[in-house]
Amino acid sequence: MSTHALLCCLPLPSGFRVADVLGFQGRDPQKLAERTMQTAQDMGFDKGLIWHGRPGCLEIRFDAAQVRARCLVDGDGDGDGGDGEAVVGAGEQAELERLLRHMLGLDQPIEAFERTHATHPQLGPLIVRNAGLRVPQAASPFEALSWAIVGQQVSLGAAVALRRKLIQAAGRCHSSGLMCYPDASSLVQLDTATLRAAGCSQTKAEALLTLSRLVVDGSLPLDHWLESPVVDEIRARLLAIRGIGPWTVNYALLRGFGWMDGSLHGDAAVRRNLQHLLGLPGRMGETEAQRWLEAFSPWRALAAAHLWALQAGD
Repeated sequence: MSTHALLCCLPLPSGFRVADVLGFQGRDPQKLAERTMQTAQDMGFDKGLIWHGRPGCLEIRFDAAQVRARCLVDGDGDGDGGDGEAVVGAGEQAELERLLRHMLGLDQPIEAFERTHATHPQLGPLIVRNAGLRVPQAASPFEALSWAIVGQQVSLGAAVALRRKLIQAAGRCHSSGLMCYPDASSLVQLDTATLRAAGCSQTKAEALLTLSRLVVDGSLPLDHWLESPVVDEIRARLLAIRGIGPWTVNYALLRGFGWMDGSLHGDAAVRRNLQHLLGLPGRMGETEAQRWLEAFSPWRALAAAHLWALQAGD
């Protein structure tokens, strides 16, 4: 099978937290579609994904000093160039650089957030402790949104297992052996029965298929929105899909579009860790958490990310 490869390199900001990226990409202990490595000689991850309609392997590596990232995508092809190599489309090099910046969260306004809230009485100590914290991104808005649907109302472990079955059901595999996280065109080939057999509830299966159909027919131009997110329109269009609620939308806006002002008060871990941070008895409700997070707008999702990190830091 012919392949083509693209390569780009980017400098990393001072204090870049490589471990956060590896933690996000290493959620599946079975390493079906993502494979992380963290040694002195090899630090980074490989990820199976659909690249321009074909199985691809994204390889991201960090140098030993963690000041530079190298990204290579190896795409399976079909010999379009007539010489055993697939043709590299115009603009793919710039596309790969944008993908790397996106996945590493390099354009997130963390400096402004930290300057503004480092002295906050409750969150400030967390911000100082976790200086430089960014939110690692999914490879595409579709991946973030479909992952959010899979993760609704279940534990992280259950969501990871369901995600694994979804990837297996789609059946796209790169020549390296890594399975590829499916794009909308791959998922739309499945039916409700297949998704149910993979462990999805009826509601999740229908939401995934509806989402995939709308992306494929152009009604939900997720990748176009990524270039310049119109948050109110994205939210309204997604909420119109049965099975997609506010938490799913806010999580997808964060992980898929890099939008830092989504209020994740519906997230159980955010509420649990906020309750711990404030030393409150009993369970914190969504309304209380929403009210507390409002003070951090336009960076409420970054505040939530620091709350996510609280448990790991304790």
